[in-house]
Amino acid sequence: MGFQPNGSSGASERPLKFLIYGRSGWIGGLLGKLCASAGIDFVYGSGRLENRSSLESDLAAVNPTHVFNAAGVTGRPNVDWCESHKVETIRTNVVGTLTLADLCRDKGLVLINYATGCIFEYDSEHPLGSGIGFKEEDIPNFVGSFYSKTKAMVEELLKNYENVCTLRVRMPISSDLSNPRNFITKITRYEKVVNIPNSMTILDELLPISIEMAKRNITGIWNFTNPGVVSHNEILEMYRDYIDPSFKWKNFTLEEQAKVIVAPRSNNELDATKLKREFPELLSIKESLIKYVFKPNQKTVVV
Repeated sequence: MGFQPNGSSGASERPLKFLIYGRSGWIGGLLGKLCASAGIDFVYGSGRLENRSSLESDLAAVNPTHVFNAAGVTGRPNVDWCESHKVETIRTNVVGTLTLADLCRDKGLVLINYATGCIFEYDSEHPLGSGIGFKEEDIPNFVGSFYSKTKAMVEELLKNYENVCTLRVRMPISSDLSNPRNFITKITRYEKVVNIPNSMTILDELLPISIEMAKRNITGIWNFTNPGVVSHNEILEMYRDYIDPSFKWKNFTLEEQAKVIVAPRSNNELDATKLKREFPELLSIKESLIKYVFKPNQKTVVV
């Protein structure tokens, strides 16, 4: 098998060649751009995750050193879609992901799987505002949405695949403030927002780290967020200070939010200690927001 190394010394001797699934998705598209700028050979998979033979054909034709899965069903315009399309959600998020992991294992390939951290919610052992985050080994406790249920299911099953690197992404943010999938873009367009501290993922900083994780042949479950938490209001205050001084917003409670959504949403803090230990340069969420998102987009003079 080609995935024994699991850390800083696990570089592959063969020239890198990545097979990436999720070409039409946000993360998949960004991954391709990162590989192109870094001179890494890559190919987008043409097969569908739930079609095993099409994945076998991709693997045979490309002969990659690593496989990245950024494909999946999140729902459009949001995860509420999954509540009324449960079979389609299972087919891709569970069956498809497991099929790809299984084929990669047969070929001795590390699979970098972009998963979700929206499988937890604050509880008595991890209270809001306590700074006590959920660790990689904790059992998911959020079953409010069908999307999150399928992600928790597949994560539990993937633990048995020693070739898989599961990256728990949360509320992803990038410097592209025009992208409708960007968490900042979403909340600036909402009529009202809740105000709850959460762990989040700054893609501009963390996606290059995921490529480095592949180079090191790292596997296992990883909380793939910047250390610390940031609230909706804190982000919108930064948006106002750096981007649009006239920007205003209104808050509402979780109870009020529940009246306008189909499925409850996950709110939590993930413990990023493990990721920070492997990548000491990793910035806290607020530092990363300023460096990678707000400074590059700055339109105001911040005092």
